[in-house]
Amino acid sequence: MGIVTEIILPLAMAFIMFALGLGLTLADFTRVAKMPRDFIIGLASQLILLPLIALLLIGLWNLPAELALGVMIIAAAPGGVTSNILTSFAKGDVALSISLTAIISLISVISIPIIIGFSYNLLFDGNGKNININKIAISVFLIVTIPVCIGLIFRQFASDFSLRFEPWAKKISAVLFVLVLLGAIFQQRENIVEYFAQAGLVTLALNVVMMLVAYIIATFFAFGPTSDNTFLGNSINTWGKVITLYIISFCT
Repeated sequence: MGIVTEIILPLAMAFIMFALGLGLTLADFTRVAKMPRDFIIGLASQLILLPLIALLLIGLWNLPAELALGVMIIAAAPGGVTSNILTSFAKGDVALSISLTAIISLISVISIPIIIGFSYNLLFDGNGKNININKIAISVFLIVTIPVCIGLIFRQFASDFSLRFEPWAKKISAVLFVLVLLGAIFQQRENIVEYFAQAGLVTLALNVVMMLVAYIIATFFAFGPTSDNTFLGNSINTWGKVITLYIISFCT
């Protein structure tokens, strides 16, 4: 697939996750003990409810298997820095959002291969190319889990450096995110209009439905309006991870 997709893209994604780790502290992981209900609701919404709704929508749209799998990869990809920023803009509970992002990023080494593997077997019914679930798990571990842990270690033991570098890391991450997105668009420039016509509406519907569901769940089960806005922010997934996941799963 070339140096861009095999080397540059994974490294860019790893740096983005490292930047996420720089903004984390051990308190972000232990904080969930103080708000277990909101955390469990958010965790279940992202890891269980989101894939189920995506599966329902692709069934209603009757998408081709390849595009339907792409929608499921969107559902499998955990939120990231983007969801934390949106939560901040919405005046939500940023601390809860960060805790969700941190823990789900670590859990994703297990959840992503399971969701992708199940979706692939369901959609292709054994007729597609074989996929290596262990390879996906190892790739997620190397690109997501390890960089987050390294960033967390830097924050814990080199806090002065982390605090100085974190603003720059976020800016670099934003640039890398845009470059990854533009690179994917350029690579599929001949097919992107057709793909958008086929899957654009269902992808938009997935985002709208999840925001609506997040609002309803938060209204009835979460503590207060800040938690409502937190679940809304965390219903948005990170496209950089989606692109990277697709490439490491099926193009390498």
